[in-house]
Amino acid sequence: MAHPEFDARVLDAAQIAHFVDRGFVRLDHAFSPALAAEVRAILWRDLGCDADDPASWTKPVIRLGMYTDAPFVAAANTSLLHGAFDQLVGAGRWLPCRAMGTFPVRFPSPEDPGDAGWHVDVSFGFDDQDFMRWRVNINSKGRALLMLFLFSDVWESDAPTRIRAGSHRDIARQLAPAGEAGLSLGELASDGFAGSAGREEVLATGKAGTVYLCHPFLVHSAQPHRGTMPRVMAQPPLLPHGPLSLDRPDGAYSPVEAAIRLAL
Repeated sequence: MAHPEFDARVLDAAQIAHFVDRGFVRLDHAFSPALAAEVRAILWRDLGCDADDPASWTKPVIRLGMYTDAPFVAAANTSLLHGAFDQLVGAGRWLPCRAMGTFPVRFPSPEDPGDAGWHVDVSFGFDDQDFMRWRVNINSKGRALLMLFLFSDVWESDAPTRIRAGSHRDIARQLAPAGEAGLSLGELASDGFAGSAGREEVLATGKAGTVYLCHPFLVHSAQPHRGTMPRVMAQPPLLPHGPLSLDRPDGAYSPVEAAIRLAL
């Protein structure tokens, strides 16, 4: 059960319970269509292809990095999002987003994009050149939330991110014995995330301006694009102000922490 102080404001009690149980909550109209259009214009400048010419869309996915331009920062820092961050992570326990990325821009294509495997987003150990050795631990060191920002309308055929609802609990139980050192992405993926294979699959669809706020342990996956228009989405982390705690003397656990405790 979420701590009572988080039961009001942007998210209602049912939404917080959904986050704890299912591992995510969807926020519609988290930022404006105008901001989404400004962001898309900047990205098209850098994509090396023409938004109005499908013949120029020659790759299934193009990845762009982190952006600090004003529209990107504004989209990540609306009052609605800040209120939701306070409720899910705890007031004073997260850092404002000063950049937005990364952007896997997906194009309609019959090709396999080559990156559509199930995974969790790792959050430390980035000094290792092999990304399969990057790590995550039970205290979610370096990441308070996984976030999916939709900058274009995304429907079922537009390569929406696939989410295994409730899989954050499976990952918490897998991480717990590894303690502070945690596990690498390679170790977590060694069985193909079979522990969450029976979970319901949910598609992260919505109009531009929709944001999915996800538990950092949530198992998710990209997929091929079978629609007609490019899909523009960012997946920045929400950075913690300090480490999560699974043993608070005052019992003031955030929903992120409460979900881990319930899993264990």
